[in-house]
Amino acid sequence: MKLLRKWSRILHRDIGYFFIGASIIYGLSGIALNHLHDWNPNYVVKLNDFTTDIPLERTVNVKDNILKLLDEIDDSRNYKSHYFPEPGLLKIFLKGGSSVLVNTDNGRGRAEYLKKRKVFYEVNFLHYNPNSWWMWFSDIFAGALILLAITSIFMVRGKKGAWGRGGIYIVAGIIIPILFLIFL
Repeated sequence: MKLLRKWSRILHRDIGYFFIGASIIYGLSGIALNHLHDWNPNYVVKLNDFTTDIPLERTVNVKDNILKLLDEIDDSRNYKSHYFPEPGLLKIFLKGGSSVLVNTDNGRGRAEYLKKRKVFYEVNFLHYNPNSWWMWFSDIFAGALILLAITSIFMVRGKKGAWGRGGIYIVAGIIIPILFLIFL
């Protein structure tokens, strides 16, 4: 048992140090993704309402007029494309995922600008496993979490260990998720 405790401490310590970065990545993105109903963790959305007298009906020179409008409210160099989703409505797509929606009958419109949220955009990107290399790293990390949990059982002995107060925490940590599955 003494050898098991010794190796549990060594593995727990070294694996824990190695995966500190991944733990922070998954912890931050987990918190962000848990609160999707409260905010957009990937983007800050800025809305800009405007009115224009530039004619934007479906005509031969509509693109020229769209570029004039963009120079007034944004920058014409951000133009990507446009279309008319329904009569009297123009949707303009801008670089970076932003867009502009204009009522061509009355000239009222709204620009929606998206800006990547610092740190959270990147950690959420990694949380979604963007490629096979990161998927394998994430799988190894998940296995390491299991190993960290198992080695923690053997690290402390006595009344604070797994057969004492630690055991109460272990049982509580297992029962709480089971209760959520049963009652929710």
